[in-house]
This record gives sequence, structure tokens and C-alpha cells, in this order.
Amino acid sequence: MAVGVGVEEHHGDAPAIQTVQRAATILKAFSAERPRLTLAELTADLAISRATAHRYARALRAANLLRFDTATATYTLGPQVLAMEAAARAALPIVTAAEPYLDRLTRLTNQTSVLSVWNGESPIVVRCMDNVSGDVRLSVRTGSPLDLVRSAQGRVFCAFLPPAEAPVVARQLRLSAGLRAVVEQVRRDGFAVNSPEDFGVRVLAAPVFERTQVVAALGVLGTDAVLSGAAEAAAADTLLRIARELSEGLGAAVS
Repeated sequence: MAVGVGVEEHHGDAPAIQTVQRAATILKAFSAERPRLTLAELTADLAISRATAHRYARALRAANLLRFDTATATYTLGPQVLAMEAAARAALPIVTAAEPYLDRLTRLTNQTSVLSVWNGESPIVVRCMDNVSGDVRLSVRTGSPLDLVRSAQGRVFCAFLPPAEAPVVARQLRLSAGLRAVVEQVRRDGFAVNSPEDFGVRVLAAPVFERTQVVAALGVLGTDAVLSGAAEAAAADTLLRIARELSEGLGAAVS
């Protein structure tokens, strides 16, 4: 009898499990390289009928997990996904470990500090500590993906991620002599700078290591008017020192 109950529960759960699996398959179909998908593309990924794919997409839109752009007839990930991702990133041990270092970096530089991790295709912001004492307040939304090539954080990961573990980085380096030159400069200096300076914002970023593996990028951002000349050099020195201290706290042998 006990076995019979177990079988009944298993069969009863099957539709719900299938629903969750299909919804997960839809969400996993999106990536940095495929941020917009048509219903036909979702149908192909799921190997189900167009009507069924549309039903799932409609349910995910109702939960704010998908958005639909009527102008292009494409779906994108919805705001609820970003909130969930931010919550997941916040649970990472590196976020807890980095908190006091971010606080010190913000206070010592009088600028906003940011922690980013690698999500498999690009850096993503997992913690931002705003500078609230200056005339201009800069902030970055947690969960924001960053450009692999142009952002300071992206350049850090391009410089220090093992190519075998980041095919997207290896591909970019093969294609761009300019990026290879930037990477060599980052390795020499120990930190990266964003280029171009989007909206007049200057960003400096340095790697954080756990043992021998880069696990995060620690950054400072301010206006290009403030982070320039001697002020930029001083901020870079502070950033490098705090990134080294955080790395040492994570077991890295930093010279």
C-alpha cells in the first residue's frame, strides 16, 4: 500500500514538474548573446507546439518573468528575473566577505564602490555601495550586466580569467588586437579603466582572487571631472590596496 501511495504522488506531481521544467527551459533560452527571442525561437527550443509555447510565455509575462516588445514581436527577460538574480547573487559568499572592504573603499575614495562577478558570459554587478557625501551621487543597479570589452570590470575578467573557462573571452581576444593590448596593460598596472567614459562616468576596477582564481572585480566609479589626474592615481592606489587585502582574506597569495 505504501508503494501504491508513492506511485500516485509521483504521477500526480508529473504535470507540475513538467510545467516547471518547460518554464525553466524558456528562461534558460535567453543569454547575453540572445537577449531577444521570437515565439518561433522559443517553440524550437522547447520542441513543443506554438500554441503551448505561447501559453507558457503568457503565464511568464503575467509573473513579470518575461516581457513582450510589440514593435519587434520579441520576448526579453522581465524585471522579476533581475530581482531574483540579485537575490541569488547577494547570497554569494564573496558578497558577504567584500562588504567591509566596499565600505572602506567608498569612505577612503569618497566615491561609489561596486563589486561584480563573472556570470559565464559577462560581469554582473552584485553589490553597489553609493557615495552619499558628494555633490553628485552615482549608483549602479544590482543585477546589471556590464560590457565585456568596454567596461573596466569586463577588462579585468578578460585579463585574468583562464581562457579555457571563458570561451567568450578567448574568442574576443582572438578577434581584437586592441583588446589584447588593453589586457596586457591591465596585467601590468593591476587595474583597468572603462572606455569610452559613458555619460561622463569614470570607472576603475581591480581583480579579486580566491587562492589563484579571479572571483570578482572591485571597482570605483565617479565623474570624469573628479576621477582624473592625481585624484585618479590616488583612487587607483587605494583600490589596488583594498583589492589585495580582500584577496588575501580569501586565501590568495598576493605580492
